[in-house]
Amino acid sequence: MSHKPRKRFGQNFLRDDNVVFAIVSAIAPRSDQHLVEIGPGQGALTRLLLAEAGRLDVVELDRDLVAELARRFSGEARLSVHSADALKFDFNSLSSGEKLRVVGNLPYNISTPLLFHLFQQSDVIADMHFMLQKEVVDRLCAAPGDKEYGRLGVMAQYYCDMQPLFDVPPESFFPPPKVMSSVVRLVPHAQPPVEVVVEALGKVVSAAFGQRRKTLRNALGTLLTEEAIRAADVDPGERAENLSLADYARLAKRVEDQESG
Repeated sequence: MSHKPRKRFGQNFLRDDNVVFAIVSAIAPRSDQHLVEIGPGQGALTRLLLAEAGRLDVVELDRDLVAELARRFSGEARLSVHSADALKFDFNSLSSGEKLRVVGNLPYNISTPLLFHLFQQSDVIADMHFMLQKEVVDRLCAAPGDKEYGRLGVMAQYYCDMQPLFDVPPESFFPPPKVMSSVVRLVPHAQPPVEVVVEALGKVVSAAFGQRRKTLRNALGTLLTEEAIRAADVDPGERAENLSLADYARLAKRVEDQESG
């Protein structure tokens, strides 16, 4: 395809066949599986995924690329091209009871909100394989105490297991981004690892990391008293980056109890 990358869509097209094959190998699609590709762009991954998958839906925002993809893959009954914004797309609508395998080279400018959009629909998703900015993958996979550990990592842990797979250098794209990229695998939990109302969890995590240099007694001051923090078996003198998902779940339960009581 002859298509000028558009900055407003965050387009950096994958051009390295070795990386393309490595991603498809990591996904290992099968003929009895339903795959969904977000941001197929010029179809570098699409053609190989379609060769292996039983069914493939692609979601593309750029209408010029939608038209090109439709022409390029015309006659492929197993492929459906959706002209849509992935941030607003209902991925549940693609499933007829089967689990979806979601893949994509995600635009870096929308990767975090798009992940949260997908987390909300994770009950119909078997797994996800994404190319992301390496910094985002580091944040996704960080553990308590890591400098990259933050809101994204804590909330992602609630929904998925994460596994970083391999890094991809800027020269593998056109135009080359100014950052290193990484491929990551996310597998939604069959059951959440903690029992908590996710809205309360999000509220506590956002407050804690919104002032991450402060101790919890100060960062959570509008949500919980020092006594309530201690009652959750958490030290009010700790900082956000040192707490586990289980710690945040106990704090969130205290918020729940306050709001319901």
